Amino acid sequence: MCGIAGILGSNWKRDHLDAMVRSQRHRGPDGEGIYVDPKSLAGLGHNRLSIIDLSEAGSQPMRSHSGRYVAVLNGEIYNYLELRIELEGEFRFRSRSDTEVLIAAYEKWGVACLHRLIGMFSFVVWDENEKTAFAARDRFGVKPFYYHTDAKGNFLFASEIKGLHAAGVERQANESAWATYLSSGFYDHSTETFWKDIYSLQGGHFLKWRAGHVQVSKWYDLAEAVGDNVDARDEDKVGLEYFDLMKESVNLRFRSDVPVGINLSGGLDSSTLLGLVHEVQGADSNVKAFTFATGAAEYDETPWVREMLARTKHELVVCTLRPEEVPSLAADIYVHQDEPFGGIPTLAYAKVFEGARKRGVIVLLDGNGMDEQWAGYDYYQAAANGHQAPTVQGVTNSPVRPECLSPEFRQLARLPDCPRPFNDSVRNLQYRDARFTKIPRAMRFNDRISMRSSTELREPFLDHRLFELAMRQPVGRKISNGITKRMLRDIVHDLLPERVSQSPKRALQTPQREWLRGPLRKWTSDMVECALSGPFASWLSRPNVESDLDSFLKNGSDNSFYVWQWISLGLASLPANIATRMSAGSK
Repeated sequence: MCGIAGILGSNWKRDHLDAMVRSQRHRGPDGEGIYVDPKSLAGLGHNRLSIIDLSEAGSQPMRSHSGRYVAVLNGEIYNYLELRIELEGEFRFRSRSDTEVLIAAYEKWGVACLHRLIGMFSFVVWDENEKTAFAARDRFGVKPFYYHTDAKGNFLFASEIKGLHAAGVERQANESAWATYLSSGFYDHSTETFWKDIYSLQGGHFLKWRAGHVQVSKWYDLAEAVGDNVDARDEDKVGLEYFDLMKESVNLRFRSDVPVGINLSGGLDSSTLLGLVHEVQGADSNVKAFTFATGAAEYDETPWVREMLARTKHELVVCTLRPEEVPSLAADIYVHQDEPFGGIPTLAYAKVFEGARKRGVIVLLDGNGMDEQWAGYDYYQAAANGHQAPTVQGVTNSPVRPECLSPEFRQLARLPDCPRPFNDSVRNLQYRDARFTKIPRAMRFNDRISMRSSTELREPFLDHRLFELAMRQPVGRKISNGITKRMLRDIVHDLLPERVSQSPKRALQTPQREWLRGPLRKWTSDMVECALSGPFASWLSRPNVESDLDSFLKNGSDNSFYVWQWISLGLASLPANIATRMSAGSK
């Protein structure tokens, strides 16, 4: 996992490319590289986090053996060894890296190479002969890709929005994106970002550039891959296929030349990951395990985690977040995210990557993706029973406060029209969560907080083969008699203690509500005041915000999402020098 950046066009400055690479140094502290086309029609930059082939032979930008293509890759092609064997008859490899295999795959198969890749990736290949570029992003958008076309027609791209700002792209708010987020809670659901004229290449899409012309096309869609029919095969046969795929997926993601660890909570998905680690590595596996804690007993997952690890050889590292760390850490995380993020749970998760890096663990695996595959959230049950499904797990009241926005600003919101490609409501919700809501934003949060600590996060359960197979299963195999993930529980039953395999879904939470009303009360009020008096103040109705905030601080609520939204606006309102100074104090 690394950082990529570049400028395509005929009128650009090398200083801008250098600044883009510098701004993303946290993504790859092990090396930097820059390529400039002989006719200066392209510049590619790379920040290297060395994971596979630690030698100089694995450095990027990397040129193809033929000399025609130059590529930069962010992410991992997990099945690169299998692809290499397939390609060795036609290509002579000089390194052991997956990047070189990717270039050869593109040279042989072109766009069709994407369907052969198992991995998380965003990459750009420059054709030095044709003076064209090809860029692509993985199926679920695990690795980021942002772009902008400037007034001179130059095309700029980077792994993070700050990379584009470093090249002089103006930091001007995209009011429609902010209005949509503040009024409905939707974000990371489209090509638009929170900043004007900066766009995100969507997961499962590729981009072609030629002489200032940009063409974006879709190469993968989950609904199309799954198809209309449900899987009518015998459940035992499906279960064996799924279990074998899980083992293969975990095994592939242990391919690394640096230490690998695992992130654990006390839930079913993390327990499944741990069980699979033992399946592929054996009972003597001793990779380090990491979890977070907040000191709040009602949210403490560590007893479950310790029970899971009691008969193993894994060292457990508990990474604790304290309320007094939140103000400076939130400012730091915002600087890295460039956009609103998921609140105190994101801060707590960031502590895990800090702890891993300090202990020399550079790659971490976690259990993201199972709830979306197997309909694990409570609102899937509501949909299965024919009821209107809420959009947030464990919340009955609205998580947003559109009445706290000025009427003019609220009208700028553009709610996404999520397609409903299936003939059952549960699969449509699964598709929405995978394509437009939960997974896209979780991948953005997780990419930035892992990269902030120069660590790589891998998601074994986001292997597209697993996702497609689970999505094809009928609803009764996902939800049965009030039990969610029913078939998954059966598949992994022998891997886990009974108490874990049959435990109900617990939202992985932190005491955000309690902290914002308690030890962080003053900070909460101060940050909301920053929003009310800052450059975006006209978006808000001060009387309504103050009234709802006062009610929250005095009486509480079943959620604090809307308060965190205002805090996010406050963080965005901080002058850049203050935010940077605060972030420096958290390290």
